[in-house]
Amino acid sequence: MLKGFKEFIMRGNVVDLAVAVVIGAAFGTIVTAVVNNFINPLVAAIFGKADASKLFFFKINGAEFHIGNIVQAALNFLFVAAAVYFFIVMPLNKLAERRKRGVEPEPDPLTTDQELLTEIRDLLRARQAER
Repeated sequence: MLKGFKEFIMRGNVVDLAVAVVIGAAFGTIVTAVVNNFINPLVAAIFGKADASKLFFFKINGAEFHIGNIVQAALNFLFVAAAVYFFIVMPLNKLAERRKRGVEPEPDPLTTDQELLTEIRDLLRARQAER
């Protein structure tokens, strides 16, 4: 039972997933900082309100409806998506494009078997050329 658990934990995809979660959480703070300290103040400067959560609020029979919270959540999603796209995805895509255009991938080194077969082929060609 423990052996199976150890094999499961040591699989590459489980470790990769764990790393991705940790990096994603750390990266989330960067995206949140961009949204809170750049995009939201920009919206406040344009529209005069820090956020939309207080905009659409009404009561019916004592029940409070905060439509502005829904609007603000949708805007926050769009702001985060825009920040991720314009500050991370787009620059990384351009960098990958440049690398792809300028650099040819190097071939993998030959294995011992491949080197031996190449030598045999070359020797056979040399013998045929002598005849």
